[in-house]
Amino acid sequence: MSISASAYQATFEELGTPLRDVTFVVVDLETTGTNATEGGITEIGAVKVRGGEVLGEFQSLVNPGQPVPAFVARLTGITNAMVATAPDIALVLPSFLEWARDTVLVAHNAPFDVGFLKAMCARLDYEWPGFTVVDTVPLARRLVTRDEAPNHKLSTLANLFHASVSPDHRALADARATVDVLHALFDRLAPMGITHLEDLATAADPVPPEVRRKRHLADDLPAAPGVYLFRGPGDEVLYVGTSVNIRKRVRSYFTAAEKRKRITEMVRIAERVTPVACATPLEAQVRELRLITEHAPRYNRRSKFPERHSWVRLTDEAYPRLSVVGGVVAGAVHIGPFASRRTAQEAVHALHDALNLRQCTARIPLVSRTAGSPCALAGMGRCSAPCIATEGPDTSYEQVADAARRALTGDPSPVVRALSDRIATLAHQERYEEAGEVTRRLRAFVSGAHRAQKLAPLAACAELVAARPSGIGDAPGRPGGWEIVVIKHGRLAATDVSEPGVNPLPLVSALRTTAEHVEPPIPPAPAAHPEETDLLIAWLDSPGVRLVHLSDTWACPVRAAGAHAELTWASDRVRTEISAELGSTPATAIGREISTDDGVPEPGNPLHVDTMTAC
Repeated sequence: MSISASAYQATFEELGTPLRDVTFVVVDLETTGTNATEGGITEIGAVKVRGGEVLGEFQSLVNPGQPVPAFVARLTGITNAMVATAPDIALVLPSFLEWARDTVLVAHNAPFDVGFLKAMCARLDYEWPGFTVVDTVPLARRLVTRDEAPNHKLSTLANLFHASVSPDHRALADARATVDVLHALFDRLAPMGITHLEDLATAADPVPPEVRRKRHLADDLPAAPGVYLFRGPGDEVLYVGTSVNIRKRVRSYFTAAEKRKRITEMVRIAERVTPVACATPLEAQVRELRLITEHAPRYNRRSKFPERHSWVRLTDEAYPRLSVVGGVVAGAVHIGPFASRRTAQEAVHALHDALNLRQCTARIPLVSRTAGSPCALAGMGRCSAPCIATEGPDTSYEQVADAARRALTGDPSPVVRALSDRIATLAHQERYEEAGEVTRRLRAFVSGAHRAQKLAPLAACAELVAARPSGIGDAPGRPGGWEIVVIKHGRLAATDVSEPGVNPLPLVSALRTTAEHVEPPIPPAPAAHPEETDLLIAWLDSPGVRLVHLSDTWACPVRAAGAHAELTWASDRVRTEISAELGSTPATAIGREISTDDGVPEPGNPLHVDTMTAC
């Protein structure tokens, strides 16, 4: 994998448009009422400014096509006689829109003014130009305290900031006053690091000043997929994240979009952000996982300690038993890994509920010299008691051990059937808490077996090269190229994206030659963090992926745990049991009856797999 953590110099375009270079049109309307769909515009006033300089003004009375209410006439001074000879909105609106083209609209209480303009466009069947809009009201609420002003009306703010024009409910005068208010607000925003047009979108957010002032940490970051590391005063890694656009994602940490208290605390501590640009989003996800594992940042909650994952092992001894362990060894059967020891123990309980495996921890010889004392499980018929076998090996226990191996590595149907029957019986008896406990055990077993059966084939594969078309869906790159991935023993060894229209095979050859060397692991554990292999499996399962090279067999059993991932069988048994109690069988239960001859769901079941398949 090719990555770069070197310094990145962003272009002015990537940083955004400085406010001094933005052309603003500050607009104000006078109307016949407050309802944009029914009312009309009586006057439009606007001022065009850039860099503090007035470039032009626009003012026109408008015939609203309806009487001006008396209270509006008293408020604005605009009477029916004044607008009787004024041009219709159909003449004024196109002129204003053309005059304001390619600018940013500003208004005090922008939803009102912009709402009327949009309504007029819709009424006249004009396309709304899609202006960027800035509202001075929320900015004032964010920047002007109650100690300074009792409210945030235009007249109050104009008086506070000593505007050159006093608003008087006439469009042009109010627009001129708004210009002065806007510039005064900009003066207060600059010390907070809000100096570009793009910053205004979140300027009114209730973000602590010490957080907002750190927006500059995102300025030099690349707008590319990759990983970012927030670093503290001692250069320690505080947090690791990933994004398809590093700069855009990091900028969001300094806005109200970030609502996590721990992360806000982290941003207060952070002093710089280190980018790691990656060729593809998949590489970024893998890099994130590896960096979290390496640095164990205190503000990342997941994936820090893969060594804490638990496995369930069927021990390799004369009379195997189940054991929860922290790693895998050669020659033994395992399922997992599980996120916690508690979940692994639930999977063990599920197997003990279904199979008569011994639960004692003593190491029992194949043939004992002296008979031991059988435990209570032997008395209940739940164990064949190999501890008392003195005449010869306990062959019946070997059958139980073989059934456990098959359930762990292949078809878990006997376990699923046994626990499904028990869940249905408990539900029929209204013992719902016990049914829920058995369901949790069954789910833990099925998920652990399914995960091991997915990981094992890829962990055993020395090299797998796959590709998918780039630029389609969430695939990176431009259409016409290929995203190429080299996987060794379940670990990402190399990845890149070929150029559109260029033969990708030379790139495939180069990636295979320069790919990371990976030592073979002990399956089902892969040579990487299990979550990394999960990411690779999800990528291989995405639409459009094609296998380019495969060094070994990569396949899962036909009758595997994945067929039971949603516990469809257990839910159907409960439906059947409950419907039998009610004296009728729902159509859904009849249509999905479980066959009892071989323990495999019927082909109609959406989870049924009828061929050997790539995992």
